[in-house]
Amino acid sequence: MSLVTPDIIKHVARLARLRLEGEALERFAGQVNEILGYVQRLQAVATEDVEPTSHVLPLSNVLRKDELRPSLPQDVVMALAPAAQPPFITVPKVIDT
Repeated sequence: MSLVTPDIIKHVARLARLRLEGEALERFAGQVNEILGYVQRLQAVATEDVEPTSHVLPLSNVLRKDELRPSLPQDVVMALAPAAQPPFITVPKVIDT
C-alpha cells in the first residue's frame, strides 16, 4: 500500500520550490514510502519499559571545580584593551538605536 503518491511528492516539491518531474517523482515516492514502512516497523517495537534518553551512552560533562582566584588588576586589563574609557572597555557598536 502506497501512502505517498507521486502527486503528493510533486505538491511538496512545489512548496519547497523544487522542480521534480517524471521518473524522479516515482523514485522519491517509492523512497518516502520505504521510510514510512520502516517507521511503522519501529512503532511496533515495545518501548514501554525504556527510559527516555538524549544519548545512547551514559555520558556526562566533565567540568572543573569552581575555585576562587584573584582576577587581573584593573590597570592591567585597561592596558590590554584595544580601546578603553576607564573603568570601562569600549567596544564597537553592534545595535543601532
